[in-house]
Amino acid sequence: MEMQTLSLNVPKDMVHYFQHEDQKQSFARNAMMLYPLIHGMTISHGRAAEILGVSKTDLIEFYDSMGIPYLNQSKEELMSDLATLDRVLGVLK
Repeated sequence: MEMQTLSLNVPKDMVHYFQHEDQKQSFARNAMMLYPLIHGMTISHGRAAEILGVSKTDLIEFYDSMGIPYLNQSKEELMSDLATLDRVLGVLK
């Protein structure tokens, strides 16, 4: 994966925590920077994984370890989707 330097303005007291990152910390930072784009539907989990050089499954597992679910539908939305699937499958039979 090709890397490029980006200059960011951050609070001064924050700089200390990012000066001596290892590869795992760097991945976590970059993944968390991409999450708002995923949440806002600007990019997909798959595209974010490509950018980070990992599999989609690995990225989803990382977010899960941070308490960010892959599926964030309510029970009502899920039930509606299942009802739609049942209707579609019924038509296809």
